Amino acid sequence: MSVNPAEAERPPAIAELLADTSRPTFSFEFFPPADEAGTDVLARTILDLDATGRPDWLSVTYGASGATRDRTIRATRFIKTRTEAQTVGHLTCASQSVDELLATLAGYAEAGVRHVLAIRGDMPGGPTVPWVRHPDGLANATELVALIAANFDFGIGVAAFPDAHPERRDPDLDARLLLAKQQAGASFAVTQLFFDAGAYFRMVERARAIGCTLPIVAGIQPVTNLAQINRFAGLSGAELPERVTSRLHAVGDDPAAVRAVGVEIATELSADLLRGGAPGLQFFTLNRSRATAAILANLRRLGLDRRTPAAGSDG
Repeated sequence: MSVNPAEAERPPAIAELLADTSRPTFSFEFFPPADEAGTDVLARTILDLDATGRPDWLSVTYGASGATRDRTIRATRFIKTRTEAQTVGHLTCASQSVDELLATLAGYAEAGVRHVLAIRGDMPGGPTVPWVRHPDGLANATELVALIAANFDFGIGVAAFPDAHPERRDPDLDARLLLAKQQAGASFAVTQLFFDAGAYFRMVERARAIGCTLPIVAGIQPVTNLAQINRFAGLSGAELPERVTSRLHAVGDDPAAVRAVGVEIATELSADLLRGGAPGLQFFTLNRSRATAAILANLRRLGLDRRTPAAGSDG
């Protein structure tokens, strides 16, 4: 039987990469730039991390109400043309009709993107604004996964929550919703940012106990300045642990020292996760490369670019 050359050269899907038990995956998340200066910064960061970090995939976020749709698609197109990594475009269903969602998905397909991270998303105004379904839209991420699976041949990722979702604060409900997203067509998950490895492993155990088999990639956010602490707490719905904040405040008068301690903390968390069997790490880069590159270099010096099977692992 003949093989289509294009198919033969196609890189493995993310679910296939995560199924490789010999090593963890490393991936990086970016946000679409707002102006030309931001575009230049993002381009340099992508190319720097692609060269030094050897990522398995690169992803680009998507603003509330589709506000960044065109910029997100342009960023994914840049990644597709300038790197060898898989590309993931995010998609939220907040404040958008089904037709608008399908148009975005068609734009991704036209750009050559093969994976989408499907999330409900926040309303314009942020996570504290009550969520309201668009009259011609979808109710939740599970419906979004089903819409994608019914209309496109994308690998579909979804969000997971080591710290319970701030809206309901119900970890068991989070596990049931993750299973529902798998049943609708998702093939992998990426967590929101968190700072306690134990919370990640407890989340995995809850999901496995009810039959969810999705590989769950751990999301890592390095803290590189003190101003980020309150903002991260608002994004994740959980305060940073005192053992984290005390170390950062201890060097708060020295920005370089804060960055160094933030890298140490993220390295320690990443190492705990990989030693416990997490199948991969996704770094939220904030469109900068230095902290992520330093953490990856630390992990490679520790030999943690190979998978470490362990009891209770996600591998």
